[in-house]
Amino acid sequence: MQHALVLGAGIMGLSAAWGLRRAGWSVTLVEQDTTPNERGASVDDHRLIRHPYGAELGYMRMVDAAHDAWNQLWADLGETLYVPTGLLALADAPGGWLAESRAGLTTGNYPFADIDAATLTAQFPMLSGHGIHAAFRMDHAGVLLARRIVASLARHLAAKGVTFLRARATDADPARATLTLEDGTEKSADLLVIAAGPWMPRFLPGLAGRVTASRQIAVYLEPPPEHRAAWERAPMVLDLATDGGFYAVPPVAGTALKVGDHRFSLSGDAETDSRTPSAEEIEGIMALVRPRLRDAAGYRVIGARACYYDVEPEERFILEPLGDRALVMSGFSGHGFKFGPLLGLAVAGEDRLSRAGWAAGRALPVTEGSQGIG
Repeated sequence: MQHALVLGAGIMGLSAAWGLRRAGWSVTLVEQDTTPNERGASVDDHRLIRHPYGAELGYMRMVDAAHDAWNQLWADLGETLYVPTGLLALADAPGGWLAESRAGLTTGNYPFADIDAATLTAQFPMLSGHGIHAAFRMDHAGVLLARRIVASLARHLAAKGVTFLRARATDADPARATLTLEDGTEKSADLLVIAAGPWMPRFLPGLAGRVTASRQIAVYLEPPPEHRAAWERAPMVLDLATDGGFYAVPPVAGTALKVGDHRFSLSGDAETDSRTPSAEEIEGIMALVRPRLRDAAGYRVIGARACYYDVEPEERFILEPLGDRALVMSGFSGHGFKFGPLLGLAVAGEDRLSRAGWAAGRALPVTEGSQGIG
């Protein structure tokens, strides 16, 4: 039996371990903290899955295959940790992400419905229609319950014989497929998968110029009582303006209403910085959100957290070979979680070393035996 070493137990490392174990590999997963790692980018209440992707048609098309991969994972876990919510996209000016997404959805024959400001406020009374230039709704979108997924997947892998080794790795040798641990011991395998998120440059200094750690703030809100029910049945809201838009995740499955800035700070240190946002960081998020909220003064901040993404300049995923015995998984920013199981299946495929273009959003045609990941 071939053996794989996977460094990092976020959604990418866990998904790689899942794909490899399903393919018959033995797997050791090395993680410096507990699993789920509360410092990791994957461990939060929510992550979103949706087709609108601006001008990135490759990633838009990959979402179908991503849903198929999630369905395989739900079957393995014995539970579905996904809440369908639909999507509401907003824009206060022509062009930009909404217009590009609308064009892509039309090209791909994905159904959506344009709505005007009056209809928007009638259907979503918690939102203000002031300044809305364009909006559309789409039914096929939803919330992945990220923290619960990571925990459930870790339990499943342990039950399937994956070895979890809590240890801090200090060095990786892709050519030899080895990891050196803090106590000086060395672990080796037939395949090394490095999925260390914002800690990646520690192991692969050559990626330091391609992948940047980015401190991101999420704020959790309690709506005013008169809008609570509307938010509970609301879609996700994407207002992705280049000069300061936001996203909002409805309070599903016992979670809180979450809002955040979709833009990247491209600053901070995942190892040393506090995960408690400052008052100024929280206010920066609220300043983006308030103009879209009716009765904005009635919203109460009930929590906030900082996490760190690993960001590639064009937000393209890095799934690249390091020689013929190692792979790096990086650059997943805030939108990679939805593709975790799909990328895990790709790592387990015989063509894993030739998947760089596909993972970067440059779609390849589906081929026989590709398990829907072409």
